[in-house]
Amino acid sequence: MSEAIETVKNMVESGLFNQARKTEDELRSMIRGVAALVPPGLSDEEIEQIAREIEHKQGIKAGLGAVVDSEDFEPWLDDAKPSIEPFYWNRYQKLLLQNGLPKDVVISTDTVTDKILSRLGNPEKHVPWDRRGMVVGHVQSGKTANYAGLICKAADAGYRLIIVIAGIHNNLRNQTQARIDEGFIGRDTGKSQETKKGGAKHIIGVGHFDPNNTPVSLTNTLRDFNKATASTNTSEIDSYKVPVVLVIKKNHRTLANLLDWLKDNSARGDQEMIDQPMLLIDDEADNASINTKYGKKLVTTINGQIRDLLNMFHRSCYVGYTATPFANIFIDPDQDDEMYNEDLFPRDFIIGLDAPTNYFGPTKIFVDGLPEEGDPTWLRYITDNEDILPVKHKIDHELDALPSSLTRALRAFLLARTIRNMRGQKRAHCSMLVNASRFTAVQGRLRNRLHETLERIQNSVRINASRGAAALNDPEIAALHGVWREEYPDVEFDWPSIQSELLDALASAKIVEVNSRANDLDYSNSGERGQTVVAVGGFSLSRGLTLEGLTVTWFLRNTMMYDTLMQMGRWFGYRGGYEDLCRIWMPAEAIDWYSFIATAAEELHDELRTMEKAKATPRMFGLAVRSHPASLLVTARNKMGSGKKVTTLVGLSNKFVETSKVSIKPSDLSANLGLAKSLVSKLNGASLREESSPWGTLVRGAPVEFIDEFLAGWRNAEQSVTTDPGPVRSYIRARKADELQTWDILIPSLAKGLPDMALGKPIVPATRYVDLHDLQHEFMSFSGKRMRVASRGIEKAGVDPARADAAEARYREEKGKADGERVNYPDSIYRRERDRGLFILHFVKAKAPDGKEDAKEVSLIPDDPVVAWGISLPVSSRPAERVEYVVNTVRYQELFGEDDEDDDQEAALEAL
Repeated sequence: MSEAIETVKNMVESGLFNQARKTEDELRSMIRGVAALVPPGLSDEEIEQIAREIEHKQGIKAGLGAVVDSEDFEPWLDDAKPSIEPFYWNRYQKLLLQNGLPKDVVISTDTVTDKILSRLGNPEKHVPWDRRGMVVGHVQSGKTANYAGLICKAADAGYRLIIVIAGIHNNLRNQTQARIDEGFIGRDTGKSQETKKGGAKHIIGVGHFDPNNTPVSLTNTLRDFNKATASTNTSEIDSYKVPVVLVIKKNHRTLANLLDWLKDNSARGDQEMIDQPMLLIDDEADNASINTKYGKKLVTTINGQIRDLLNMFHRSCYVGYTATPFANIFIDPDQDDEMYNEDLFPRDFIIGLDAPTNYFGPTKIFVDGLPEEGDPTWLRYITDNEDILPVKHKIDHELDALPSSLTRALRAFLLARTIRNMRGQKRAHCSMLVNASRFTAVQGRLRNRLHETLERIQNSVRINASRGAAALNDPEIAALHGVWREEYPDVEFDWPSIQSELLDALASAKIVEVNSRANDLDYSNSGERGQTVVAVGGFSLSRGLTLEGLTVTWFLRNTMMYDTLMQMGRWFGYRGGYEDLCRIWMPAEAIDWYSFIATAAEELHDELRTMEKAKATPRMFGLAVRSHPASLLVTARNKMGSGKKVTTLVGLSNKFVETSKVSIKPSDLSANLGLAKSLVSKLNGASLREESSPWGTLVRGAPVEFIDEFLAGWRNAEQSVTTDPGPVRSYIRARKADELQTWDILIPSLAKGLPDMALGKPIVPATRYVDLHDLQHEFMSFSGKRMRVASRGIEKAGVDPARADAAEARYREEKGKADGERVNYPDSIYRRERDRGLFILHFVKAKAPDGKEDAKEVSLIPDDPVVAWGISLPVSSRPAERVEYVVNTVRYQELFGEDDEDDDQEAALEAL
């Protein structure tokens, strides 16, 4: 997009902020009026381009989040607002609009940051207080933008000392400092540090709107907190007429330095500093502040230092930001009281942030974009790596070539860059992520092989791309053409026009390494042309760090930790104008895990909304997270080193449980088939009402005894922890006299196919692929690590249609979806409408994953369909009651192994 177009668009959007929505004609008339003031003027096509982009943004909405408060919440902000001059917030709001944030999202940010600020302490209340809270967002969804807004508002309200703890890596701390420089301080702290007295102030960001009242920063983009440097700047603080801000790394030495400096100033009589209201923002709050996997001693040190820091001030606030709600702040399976008594537990408030409707997040990619039938929208499978770069490899692994899927991904990235340029996005950054090894040495070799491949493509384009149709005789250009035809055939440009733009788009592309030994990622000083970079790395790319304009990813990692896996998802975020070009290559197993985790994380955000309506407290939410069935996996991971059985309490109210894993021992298969036949026989003899449904036969009003007898005889796979019949039966028995006295039973059957009479009823079995690796352990996992047997929407069976329609309407409204717009409704919305439990008796034909039909493990797949089951449990009137599950950590380790820690992760932990 040309500079004139960008200028006109920014001027129009700023002018629209406080105005009623314009009609189509009014909007275009306004754009023409502004364009007349900006030489050399714009064409009708360019004016229409701006109008369409603004109209698209106007359709982007953001919810106001959910709030769970403690019982002693006392609002103060509304009464204080008349005396607050919103200087810092007004500058920041203008910056957000200038940076292209949609108007409704800016309004939502304003409202949500007010909600957070009102739950902090009142800075004008001169009595001791301390507040502890947590904000739960989504990966790459704008948490930094949110807390930058909170900092601005806190400073306006009277907070004079603000500390941001930004992760455990230098590159993340530096990136966060740059964001605070732009959104709050208004000058580049790194360059200002180098400027001699009397020189330029290096105004950036909000400083362009008003450079006055510049906050004092005791850190800068070049350097973390330093006690000696901070002491020389004490005079700049000038009796706290302006806020003082620090952006520090989560490092025990840095924290010790800061504590010493504060004590020194207090000892010298500078009580004014300690008397100031202090706001501490802990970014990535689940990482090292609490997380037990970093070692108890180290965690205790950092945790204790953060508490010491808070305790040094008479008035302090702690706000932890995280995108992984399964953080260990909740998931330590020991005493519940220990969770609540922990000083950093968010005892005062928990706020869930709603992602805007244009958020390119886990649910969109790994649930909505991963249909049960047909090809995924954005995902591509890696199946060719094992001979060249296995998922598990050693530090000295040689790499003489690239898997063809990685070369293909690189070509797709180069084409996407070209198409983005042609769409007017030449000034925007465009990145590719390659995360394929935990070893920095292997990352270096991978960088070299990619560099060779990129150079070969660039040379071919430089020599032959201008030769028209004859250029397709060049194998590299022919390969680019082949990828275009398969990946981007529906884009608005034909191949000859794309080919003519290849050289301009690709000439400056480069491969960079990002880890503890090298960090060549630099989006600054790009001038008129955005950076085109392929970033190769591991852990350094896995938490907090933003890859600007990330378009294509090749991801070859395998971890089961919820937080680690979600944080590795640097591809989440916002992809305005190029979402259709995004592609993510990864193994099927990793795709399945992301699908499973995305659903679990979404359920926790739903839980926050439910608890807000029920006026629950943060402690209740903490217990709900810990008692979620998915917490069994996290518990096993955290306690695996103990090598024993761990007991965990799980709540089953409003939950769905199914046998995603079944035993393939012949005796178990035979016994379970007999159970299913017996259940069908009882149903046939009970004269119960049967209905046909889109999923199969629905039997109404079955007695609870039918369900209990089936579960009592079920031969469970040892690895299927959640479907252990003991805890499920305990939960049901406690409610068999009232809530779960009668049940609906669904027997799914496909509409087309050859019926099977093995259960005494004509059933067309569904087909599900299984994880071949599991078969050697005498069980099979349906849908791989996604662990799903049931089809999406199946829990709608038996729900009153009017209530189901109302639930869908509420969901569309929450997600900002228009009537008639295609929506994939989560089953959880139907579950909340159930009056009775739903038992699903599955009959399933297992098959090998596509492309693996010749694998040696295929012979272990049972020839005949097998029995599986699922239970949809309604909301209980006694939701706090939980049942005991036991996790065998030794068995768990045998099946899933230990998490590998990256070279640079280990280096970062040593530095902690």
